[in-house]
Amino acid sequence: MSLSDRHLAITLAKEAGDILLHHWHRRNSLQVHTKRPGDFVSQADHAAEAHLRARLAAERPGDGWLGEETGSMAALAQRRWIIDPLDGTTNFLRGIGHWSVSIALEIDTVMSVGVIYDPLRDECFVAERGGGAYLNSSPIRAAPTPDLASALLGTGIPFGGMGCIDAHAADIARLMPLCAGVRRMGSAALDLAYVAAGRLDAFWERRLQLWDIAAGLVLLRESGALVEGWERGERPEQTGSVITATPALFAPFAAQLRGR
Repeated sequence: MSLSDRHLAITLAKEAGDILLHHWHRRNSLQVHTKRPGDFVSQADHAAEAHLRARLAAERPGDGWLGEETGSMAALAQRRWIIDPLDGTTNFLRGIGHWSVSIALEIDTVMSVGVIYDPLRDECFVAERGGGAYLNSSPIRAAPTPDLASALLGTGIPFGGMGCIDAHAADIARLMPLCAGVRRMGSAALDLAYVAAGRLDAFWERRLQLWDIAAGLVLLRESGALVEGWERGERPEQTGSVITATPALFAPFAAQLRGR
């Protein structure tokens, strides 16, 4: 009997996690290449993605694919798997234990299944459209934090030659006096999962790639968090820019970021 999409995604995320853990313990000997300043790819990324692509080709041969390291395949398929085999490569290579596997399934342009797996902590965040969000089989919800003054925010700080460094610095300058703290942890996928699980109250970042956010978007929506792009009503799938927060915080948080 074939696995459901949800259970297949969980199984594959954990298989990829095992591959990454193998390389984690040998990371000082990995071959590493630089894609652009501050953006790295290693043997571990490639090995995990190759495994996921081969397994999905066998289990779901008619489905499309979008992977960070290998690009797209069957782009016109109604079903498309969107994969980041190692989100947080820089953390991984430096021995910082905050990185993840991200697997999403898009059906008819709608993000429908999302799995984000943290192999070091054995934490598997799972959501399916209409079915709620879970951490290791226990339901999760966005936090009930009532105001920005009590809120812990997450973000991703631009690096290298990225074009939105000044704008992001201005965001931080506006928000830090208003909140309980800002965290930049280095894995956008896990940051989104942490908002869904109530560990962070809000998150923002500009110009992420679809594989960075696809699984997290399912988790956010199923956990009760609100999520939009940089403009009101815009979907992050369209631009890669994300503003998300618990319901009580979203309006004031988004207003600060949008400057209105």
